[in-house]
Amino acid sequence: MTTAVPAEHGLIVAGCSRRKKSVAAPVPALDLYEGGCIPGLRDRLGANVRLRQRIRIVSALYGLLHADSPIIPYDRRLTTVADANVLRQRVAPDLAADMPAVTHVLALVEPLYLLALEPVVRRLDTIRLHWIPAPRDWHRAAAVLDTWGWR
Repeated sequence: MTTAVPAEHGLIVAGCSRRKKSVAAPVPALDLYEGGCIPGLRDRLGANVRLRQRIRIVSALYGLLHADSPIIPYDRRLTTVADANVLRQRVAPDLAADMPAVTHVLALVEPLYLLALEPVVRRLDTIRLHWIPAPRDWHRAAAVLDTWGWR
């Protein structure tokens, strides 16, 4: 079943990945990460400016990134609930600013990263959340995007 979701009403939140390109200068976040669902997102939506603007990446180091936020490679993992709570404090204000018009969220994040998405969870009565806890499961993510009409 297809439910057309206008770009301004949808939001994709993906977790960062350990695998990154080896670069010396900052590159857009969507272009840096090589693991999880990021390559699939990049291949599917990276050239579509309107949809690319609806992608956020939750980084253990940087917090909430836009697809085009310039960053350099780093090595920091989210491993404890305490770390996730600290990340939530950093991410919540930026994510809340994205939420007013959002009706659909695709969260491609492992469970600890979901803790950082409090503004999304707080609105479960008014949004449709698709949570994929195994970010490498690109086929499930692509199926959700198909129902939204995002190509």
